[in-house]
Amino acid sequence: MSAALPTPTTRSALLLLDARRIASLAWPLFFGQLAVLGFTTIDTAMTARRSPVDLAALAVGSAVYMTIFVGFMGMVLAIGPIAGQLFGARKLREAGQQLHQALWLALGLSAIGCLLLWFPDPFLALAHAEGEVAAKVRGYLKALAFALPSVLLFTAFRGFNIAVSRPKVVMALQFGALLLKIPLNGVLVFGIDLATPLGTFQVAAHGAVGCGIATAVVMGIQLIAGWAVLRHDPFYRAFGLQARHIDAPHRESLAGLLRLGVPMGLAIGIEVTGFTFMAFFISRLGATPVAGHQIAVNIVSIMFMMPLSLANASSTLVAQRIGAGLLPEARRIGWHGLQMGLVIAAAMGAAVYVSREQLMHAYTHDPVIIAAAMPLLAWVILFHIADAGQTLGSFTLRAYKLATVPVVIYATALWGVGLTGGYVLAFNLTGLTPVWLQGARGFWAASTGGLTLAALALCSFLGWVSSRKDL
Repeated sequence: MSAALPTPTTRSALLLLDARRIASLAWPLFFGQLAVLGFTTIDTAMTARRSPVDLAALAVGSAVYMTIFVGFMGMVLAIGPIAGQLFGARKLREAGQQLHQALWLALGLSAIGCLLLWFPDPFLALAHAEGEVAAKVRGYLKALAFALPSVLLFTAFRGFNIAVSRPKVVMALQFGALLLKIPLNGVLVFGIDLATPLGTFQVAAHGAVGCGIATAVVMGIQLIAGWAVLRHDPFYRAFGLQARHIDAPHRESLAGLLRLGVPMGLAIGIEVTGFTFMAFFISRLGATPVAGHQIAVNIVSIMFMMPLSLANASSTLVAQRIGAGLLPEARRIGWHGLQMGLVIAAAMGAAVYVSREQLMHAYTHDPVIIAAAMPLLAWVILFHIADAGQTLGSFTLRAYKLATVPVVIYATALWGVGLTGGYVLAFNLTGLTPVWLQGARGFWAASTGGLTLAALALCSFLGWVSSRKDL
């Protein structure tokens, strides 16, 4: 029987083999990402119970932070495909050297990001945030300016560990950070007045600003813990990462990171700003619509952790196979990862759609906010399937070090169709938008359409790349 035309039994066996490989790498990534998202979930749940103003400030402040952070994060994560291919080729010292350069890149980007967070006036003007909401947003972002260097440096550590198939250590550190975040967040958001033998211990309630302060403290501790692991775990000795110094900045290596990282950062930045700018525009409709939007966004963000973990795992395995010269296996793993992601996304979307009302009550019992959020999740099944497709497609392309075409696709689909189309629908600029598509619902409908277009285009491009014999 021809090896080029495997029997269904062989195809099934290969699918099962790849599924096991992907799952073994994806599950710690999934739980680690849930821990990271737990920060936002805790912030959302606590500020929702504090006041609608704090929740609105969190929605706008989070949108500003994500707009600034994600592009820089994408640039730092160029360490992933680069180190992954070197690891697959067994060039371990070279892979370790790339981590040192990624740390320098993270520090440089942090300086820019901190300035933007400290002076957020353009974003506040875009969101029309004023008065108490604007004051709380400023305080929240100033606290996060102290968190950003730690977050970006840890991003380099995370990207490297995923590239060398060592995600469990990252997961452990992320869960440790979450365990620290929960009590510290509660104290700083709601305040505390506790009688002790030494006198009364008091901490003022800071609301949304307290969320930012807690994040800055916890991220600093997480970075220190990551550095200790890197210095003392014998696993990293083969990579040359346990020397007492960090390699000096290397122009060629930094240029290589930027060649891949800039389009990666742009693609991720477009993807995320397609949604963060929704919060800016929806905030013009009032505190209640943006509060409802924040809850709906948090729910779909939790769902997104599954396709994101599968995409990271698939991309890592594909990059390693490319580095080892196993191109047919790289292509096969990429497609099997995409198939897994779409099937799981369909099941998750259906489950959340059926239980969406119960999920609302986990965040708030305010019927007005629930009423604002419920219609947005009407799109959740198609939204999540499309989100999974575009994520898996783009991550697999990054394993091939292809990141420029996705920028064009994202700009057209997410900014053109999603954000611009949503603005037209939400504010009824043509005078033809039906009532049920006006307001925040218009943004969600258009974003679903944009994600669907992006998924189809990215997966089609991946199919073309996979069919080429010279890759």
